[in-house]
Amino acid sequence: MAETSDPHNAPSKSSPETPWSVSKLNTSVKGWIERLGWLWIEGQLTQVNTKPTWRFSYLTLRDTQEQASVQLTADTSLLTGMQVPLNDGDRVVVFGKPSFYPGRGTFSMRVTEIRHVGAGELLARIEALRKQLAAEGLFDPALKKPLPYLPTKVGLITGRGSAAERDVVTVAQGRWPEVRFEIINTPVQGPTTVPAVIEALETLDADPDVDVIIVARGGGSVEDLLPFSEEALQRAVAKVQTPVISAIGHEPDNPVLDNVADVRAATPTDAAKRAVPDVAQERLLIDEARARMAAALRGWVRRERDALASVRTRPSLADPMTAITRRRDEIERAALLIRRDMTHLLQRESQHVRGLRAQVSALGPSATLARGYAVVQVLPRDGSDPEVVTSIDQSPPGSQLRIRVGTALSLPPQCPPHKLIKKAQS
Repeated sequence: MAETSDPHNAPSKSSPETPWSVSKLNTSVKGWIERLGWLWIEGQLTQVNTKPTWRFSYLTLRDTQEQASVQLTADTSLLTGMQVPLNDGDRVVVFGKPSFYPGRGTFSMRVTEIRHVGAGELLARIEALRKQLAAEGLFDPALKKPLPYLPTKVGLITGRGSAAERDVVTVAQGRWPEVRFEIINTPVQGPTTVPAVIEALETLDADPDVDVIIVARGGGSVEDLLPFSEEALQRAVAKVQTPVISAIGHEPDNPVLDNVADVRAATPTDAAKRAVPDVAQERLLIDEARARMAAALRGWVRRERDALASVRTRPSLADPMTAITRRRDEIERAALLIRRDMTHLLQRESQHVRGLRAQVSALGPSATLARGYAVVQVLPRDGSDPEVVTSIDQSPPGSQLRIRVGTALSLPPQCPPHKLIKKAQS
């Protein structure tokens, strides 16, 4: 396999016929590594192996966000001369040069200066990261997922045997005895915290029964809480689909996780209260709701009963025939009035007709005849219609007359009407 250390000074390629030796490989690697020069490296100490009698001390510097570490070699006098002794978990910045030992084929870094990272500098970095993530929208309230009312299972990420674990479980079970937990114990400080917590998050998020995840720790110094402000952890929390509660429990300088999580709890106890409802309180609310519903139902029944009683007192319901009887009486009165008016009208019109008839009778010939008068008509010889005799000149001697008298005129038996006609002829 061909290897190059510099594009302008590439070594000759190896082949099955001309392979490199191990010594040549290590020597080449040593040359490439040493070209890096002197570097400042930041990380967290995980192992500090030193003794006053040793010339050299050996330390392990671990990346704060990734599974990566490097061995450090320093003069023991450098460590003993520091004002603050080095301990596992310290956040430091070292100055040194990468080295490769061809004989053993091992890589390390020879350091000549080690500095503790101050709390002020750490807080400044945390605030810078907080502003960066806020600008990216990771703190947007619209992205916050609501907590379930009653979770099927609560996922808990915390230290093994910690007070935070005890508080969350005890408080949650006291509020809802049937609550179930899926607990994953991880480191809560030190360089292994971030990868362990991220793995636990992914495991719990993949469990369909876990409805909410609590990340809990019982507070601590700024250095102790640094893993919960690492960028890798924030982006991992933002990716999960399950609601996350941050319960780090450090009020003055809250880690960035408090801003990214869906809910921030002041303490692990507060997280348990937010994740699980209080069964006693819920039952009290149910009792109050039942009482209100019963009171509302009784009030409704009472109002409806009163309304029904009011309806029953109405005359139309007290005696349903009242309206019919009233209408029947009205019809009878109307019929009586109609009959009376018609009778009066008929009587009036009858009287009027009788009056007219009397007038007609008084003016007509019948009335005149009835008073003893007679109507004399002469019968012309030419056979034309008879004419009423109004003058003696119309009936000369020998004229044939027709005399009309009233039916009430009594004639002597010996003088029938036809005899009158004959007398007139003579």
